[in-house]
Amino acid sequence: METTQTQPDSPMHAEPQKEYQWLQKLVGEWTYETEVKMESGQPTENPTGTETVRSVGGLWFLAEGQGEMPGGGAATTLMTLGYDPQKQRYVGTWIGSMMTYLWVYEGELDANETVLTLNSDGPSMKGDEKMAKYRDVIEFKSDDYRVMTSHMLGDDGQWHHFMTAHYRRK
Repeated sequence: METTQTQPDSPMHAEPQKEYQWLQKLVGEWTYETEVKMESGQPTENPTGTETVRSVGGLWFLAEGQGEMPGGGAATTLMTLGYDPQKQRYVGTWIGSMMTYLWVYEGELDANETVLTLNSDGPSMKGDEKMAKYRDVIEFKSDDYRVMTSHMLGDDGQWHHFMTAHYRRK
């Protein structure tokens, strides 16, 4: 009887590598408060909510959020994060109950391994039906506190900060 041995690094038999240790820190129950400034001249809004993050085989991490939307109303969000050894980049997606667009992430961890920067393309917030470049930055301040900031690349070539979310472990 012949046995086939799967290579440990084959796409069909992946083992978590050191890059997944950072993502593992996300696992748990979180509450969040957000500061959103969509347009200049508009007041800052502070939606709140909860997020549950779980691991799928130590390779993928699913973050499901339930909370308020800026301007009112309930929102459900789902972020997936993982690491692609071929690309040597963190990868993921984001969807929300308030829109039909599937956001696709690609990014990297900083040298100190505290900040994950995720880049994506998506619909411009200007409502002009154009696409824009976005950047979400997740930074652990401690094991039980992380901050995510969101930025959009403006026509002026500068990154414009429009949201900060403070996550605290329950």
